Amino acid sequence: MIDRAPRTRALTFAAVLTRAGTGVLRAAAPGGRARWTRTNHAGRPVDLYAGPAVAVAAALGAARVRPAAGLAVLAAGVCGAYDDVAGAHDPRRGFRAHLSALRHGEVTSGAVKLFGISAAGLVAGALLKERPLDKVLAGVVIAGTAHFVNLVDVRPGRAVVAALAGAAPGLPRPGAAAELSAVVAGAAGAALPDDLGGRAMLGDTGAHALGAALGTAIAVGWGTPRTVKPAGASGASGAGGAGPRVGLVVHAVAVVAAAVCGERVSDRARSLF
Repeated sequence: MIDRAPRTRALTFAAVLTRAGTGVLRAAAPGGRARWTRTNHAGRPVDLYAGPAVAVAAALGAARVRPAAGLAVLAAGVCGAYDDVAGAHDPRRGFRAHLSALRHGEVTSGAVKLFGISAAGLVAGALLKERPLDKVLAGVVIAGTAHFVNLVDVRPGRAVVAALAGAAPGLPRPGAAAELSAVVAGAAGAALPDDLGGRAMLGDTGAHALGAALGTAIAVGWGTPRTVKPAGASGASGAGGAGPRVGLVVHAVAVVAAAVCGERVSDRARSLF
């Protein structure tokens, strides 16, 4: 019988922390409210308070389950925050634009974000998995999912709904995969009303962090996990309900394909709902 208490605690923790963090930031508005205000696709002002709140909640929630997962989420949020600030007025979007700039000697905030999140994903994959191929696949899934969720964040609620849809299949799984999925569901669910209502946006900070958290849930749920032997125990534990490697392969191929077809994915996301 599966113990549902850990995932319930993980979901509640992430949801409460997201709402509390959003409220504190909205009340304090560090640096002034203008710094936290953006104009959405409809020309209306929206705030960015939910982004850091989601990132912190998802990072802390993931770290309670797997420290390496929390590290990946935190790194994704930090890289996203850097792009939110440094790249706020940069009209270039997509990997191709930033890589093209890099080839001409310009290091854009988008390039920093791309390589930073990719490196963090690979490190987390190496810490979460036992076998070399699984380490690489897990890293691709974590970094790729972080970029995918940000890629669909083109209209109110798109990124949050995508994260919730991605987390749902992981909730019934046993172990750490379910807890990490619950962290995603809790943080995303808490941000949904303001985001979907067009009052707030996740920005790169929240979208990348939420995507990285979802990526860790997927990575932990598939492939061979890194086993941990508790003191005095002869057997291995910490499997986290991992399944066949084919699941990692499928997800890795999917996120790479989404990155390659980035503009089409974004256009499709704009047309949804």
